[in-house]
Amino acid sequence: MRQERAVRTRQALMCSAAESFERHGYVRARLATISKDAGASLGALHFHFENKAALADAVERAAATSLHRAARVAQRPAMNALQRLTGISYALAGQLHRDVVARAGLRLGGEPGRPRHRDLRQEWQECVRQLLTEARAEGLLADEVDLAAAVSTIAATTTGLGLLARKDAWSASPDSLARFWRLVMPSLAAPAFEPGLFAIAG
Repeated sequence: MRQERAVRTRQALMCSAAESFERHGYVRARLATISKDAGASLGALHFHFENKAALADAVERAAATSLHRAARVAQRPAMNALQRLTGISYALAGQLHRDVVARAGLRLGGEPGRPRHRDLRQEWQECVRQLLTEARAEGLLADEVDLAAAVSTIAATTTGLGLLARKDAWSASPDSLARFWRLVMPSLAAPAFEPGLFAIAG
């Protein structure tokens, strides 16, 4: 019973911390407020987390786990690289829309005033780069596509839509993302592959 209570307290603290990090940022988040909103004492917070940095690291690890799991579930063996890219983008947007821990973890990677252990936005950008590189090798990209520009545009836009989810739920919705892909895909995909790609993007 005591162990179950400790698990619930730790989870409540992480959810409260995620809400605070998302709303105020790492530097302005206060441990006293986080513990109070979680219904726990400051002593209980320090029992589970040494300091604010340790709490932020735990939130970021939990966010990484949930986002990576969503990305794995979204992929199917028969998908080509561009279909996997759009599928993963929908899965990540959905997770960000539902999960404050995921949104906070994504924000924490770029927060000033905090030692950086990992950056989930950078990890997503590298995933986009890898999938577009595979797409080019598969002959799926139009010849004129600037790979670096495509990577930065797709990563920044999809991440931005996800981070807007708290203030504007529509931003991370499938409809919003579908509009983005319908705008981008005609200039991204080779003409021979474009129609099949719209099926998954729209």
